[in-house]
Amino acid sequence: MDSWRAVSIPPLPGQGPDPYITDTATGELVRAAAGPTATMYACGITPYDATHIGHAATFLAWDLLVRAWRGAGHNVIYVQNVTDVDDPLLERAARDGEDWRDLADREIARYRGDMEALRVLPPARLVGAVEALPVIERLSRRLAERGSLYELDNDLYFSRASDPDFGSVSRLDPATMTALFAERGGDPSRPGKKDPLDALVWLAARPGEPSWASSFGPGRPGWHVECAAIATEYLSRVFDVQAGGSDLIFPHHEMSASHARVALGDSPHVRPVGGVRAFARHYLHAGMVRLDGEKMSKSLGNLVFVSSLLADGADPMAIRLAILAHHYRDDWDWTATGLAAAAQRLARWRAAAGPAQPAPQEPASAAGLASAVDALASAEAALAVMRGRMADDLDAPGALAAVDRWVQEITAAPGPPGARAAGLIRDAVDALLGVAL
Repeated sequence: MDSWRAVSIPPLPGQGPDPYITDTATGELVRAAAGPTATMYACGITPYDATHIGHAATFLAWDLLVRAWRGAGHNVIYVQNVTDVDDPLLERAARDGEDWRDLADREIARYRGDMEALRVLPPARLVGAVEALPVIERLSRRLAERGSLYELDNDLYFSRASDPDFGSVSRLDPATMTALFAERGGDPSRPGKKDPLDALVWLAARPGEPSWASSFGPGRPGWHVECAAIATEYLSRVFDVQAGGSDLIFPHHEMSASHARVALGDSPHVRPVGGVRAFARHYLHAGMVRLDGEKMSKSLGNLVFVSSLLADGADPMAIRLAILAHHYRDDWDWTATGLAAAAQRLARWRAAAGPAQPAPQEPASAAGLASAVDALASAEAALAVMRGRMADDLDAPGALAAVDRWVQEITAAPGPPGARAAGLIRDAVDALLGVAL
């Protein structure tokens, strides 16, 4: 499936430091990628209602990591999926009397447009579940060959007992896992399952629902095996970062990692990481966005859509700044006040580092030259701080504060900052934060 159009990233002088991130599986600050090529798989949308601010905040976080990696000299391979067939999509289509494929196509198009407006760098591959069915079946066959699947009323389940490292991503106790599994789309209470935490791998065809032929019979894949298969097919059996919202830690990322470990664990390319045979080397999760104190979610219906904000005249760069004012791992509340504050910040930045003015007709004075030199030195210092903040667990609020300080210094100075200083700040804000001034 097609991704969206990429924006160009302006070059910056020198090279930034390697980014470090907080690994969910260990709780430690770790180097996000050690090799020359950095690889990331991010769980994408289920296209029945996209793109709300919670989505935007999550994908902006991964955008920051891609930018930090590139700034540190890495080649980046980023893959994202789209779950374009799943129960929530089918339920919404049935509720609205719409063909599920038309609903998916419309919401995917809206998602692409929102990502372009927010200047989010596109993944190298945007892969839909439907187009990846052969890939998913292939990995599912590996699970069957390992004896880790069993049949229940023609459906196929993964036995979590086949993976001794199950639980290593979330580090949760079984009771908490079971409660979350029920809350987040699982079926722990289904009669006949060997274990409440066993996950569906292949759903046999149901009347009135889409299905596809397979070696398991007609049906469609489960959610967790979808991502396990796509990630390992388009990246490798081991890759650097699995990314998603914190609500995906369990069951989704736990299950996907478990499927991959069992299916592909005999590969010589799979190296132990902290005693665990890895799917991803590191796990990265974004916090939840709330509205009026409640988590923003489709089930609650308390969504703020990017497209609606844009239609109401919001500057997409102000939306981006409103999100970047919060650390990606934090839970936070979206408010109109926060968006207004971001718009004011954007206006201040643009006033201070806007397009360079035409060169003066008279030769610059010594004082003017000294002021320009000071402004350039200040801009270079701000760039160094921004790079440092972004390398430290993607500290966007810290990077924003560095730009704020530069703007305050320039505003208090007797003359304009000069073309080189202003240009460096514009390029740094663009390259590192994705904000076009």
